[in-house]
Amino acid sequence: MDHLPSVELLESTHEFPGPYTFKVIGRWEQGFVARAVAAVRDELEEEVDPPYTVRETAGGRHISVSVEPQVQNAWEVIAIYQRLSLLPGLEFVF
Repeated sequence: MDHLPSVELLESTHEFPGPYTFKVIGRWEQGFVARAVAAVRDELEEEVDPPYTVRETAGGRHISVSVEPQVQNAWEVIAIYQRLSLLPGLEFVF
């Protein structure tokens, strides 16, 4: 991902530690939601899934997953973005 936010930008616009919302949009396929949530959980080495919500597009071809974990610093945010960028079926991450 060549469009990751900088550490400086993240630190100037977010308060750490605290919640951070990641949104991924992918093709509607078996397991996309679970893979997205697991990517965040595993990167943070948590035992339970972070809070998340799911929305399906009107045409049903894509699904949006918003995941809101507690992060400690901007470096964790960048690491999560990098892991999410590797998801099979991913269309967008922001």
